[in-house]
Amino acid sequence: PQHFAEPAGSLNKVSFWSEVKKDGGTKTFYDAQCGIPLFKAPKGRTMEAFETESRRHGWPSFRDEEVVKENIEIRDGGEVVSKCGTHLGHNLPDASGNRYCIDLLCIAGKPR
Repeated sequence: PQHFAEPAGSLNKVSFWSEVKKDGGTKTFYDAQCGIPLFKAPKGRTMEAFETESRRHGWPSFRDEEVVKENIEIRDGGEVVSKCGTHLGHNLPDASGNRYCIDLLCIAGKPR
């Protein structure tokens, strides 16, 4: 149901960035349901660029080079789903290419 959807801007109301920036480097984001890796970011850009774009859109925003392609499926209409069947968000391409806007709760998993 729509009333359970993560509202835009939720990313900016939690401690997401302090956790992601801890220890520096590229971070792996895991499926909250099954623990498979989904995204590795930042790749091909700085942490600052990743954070700026994500904050601007209100959800973590990943690019093609940050997608763990064997674990992600893009369905008709741009819906992004993990191989476990978790709805992750949507692909919203822009002038720079594919932009995967992902619900924060869906990538809050731990590796299994």
